[in-house]
Amino acid sequence: MEPIALLLAATLNAGTALAIAGLGLLINEKCGIVNLGAEGIMLIAAIAGFATVVHTDNDWVGFAAGMGAGALLALVFGWLVIWLNTNQYATGLALSMFGAGFSAFVGIRYVQEKLPAREQFAIPWLADIPLAGAALFKQHPMVYIAIALTFAMAWFLYRSRTGLVLRSIGESPESAHALGYRVRWIRLACVVAGGALCGLAGAYISVIYTPLWVEGMTAGKGWITLALTTFATWRPGRVLLGAYLFGGVTMLQFHLQGMGVQVASQLLTMLPYVATIVVLALISRNPTWIRVNMPASLGKPFYPGA
Repeated sequence: MEPIALLLAATLNAGTALAIAGLGLLINEKCGIVNLGAEGIMLIAAIAGFATVVHTDNDWVGFAAGMGAGALLALVFGWLVIWLNTNQYATGLALSMFGAGFSAFVGIRYVQEKLPAREQFAIPWLADIPLAGAALFKQHPMVYIAIALTFAMAWFLYRSRTGLVLRSIGESPESAHALGYRVRWIRLACVVAGGALCGLAGAYISVIYTPLWVEGMTAGKGWITLALTTFATWRPGRVLLGAYLFGGVTMLQFHLQGMGVQVASQLLTMLPYVATIVVLALISRNPTWIRVNMPASLGKPFYPGA
């Protein structure tokens, strides 16, 4: 049973970064903004968080630095696409490429740096439960924060007045503007909040998930997260489940290798991306379902003077 517990624990660990970033992109898309720059934001946040922990020896300060870096980049992105009405897809791609290059440049001096020994977390009593204890109750607090954040966002979007306003802007910004809501500022707030969550995910990757820095270390997680929001049909709970699904597929390759399964490592590395393509292909078979759940103004610019 120990290999199963280890796989479950690794799945939660791997899925946490995807879940946090996925919730960030969910906020963006719920208000009608598509941010293809998630990969770049996560990379810059990863080096920002890692460098901060190297100099401060404090993980939580590193998380804050990652969130700050993500929020700053998202602020620039939001200004470009919301106020200057640049193309959301082209601007996001440019941000992603900028993040990859800039993080590689800044991170050169940190390639050989090592973080101090990580503290081992465990919930008293529960951690001693056979199988479930090792799998569920010996995780970093950020794993439980991601789960709590999912429930909080579900309540915010579907049970609060502010969440209703946010979703109405995603459906019809013109109607929201006619009712007196400041559509551009609300969209900007959503973009910055989403960027901060993507930044937190990036910092988690470099500080906890793989406590080191190497160029391009997010390895496409930002792109998987973009697919995850569609897979989840823009629902917070499904984002969390989807994140664990992709996290489990990612970790399965390492466990199969550890068990001596004779499969080419390149094929195992492809598993998360193959799973992404398969899931998207299955969802695309029902375009009506996507249309019903997708925000109507997603990716469309808003001109308040029109």
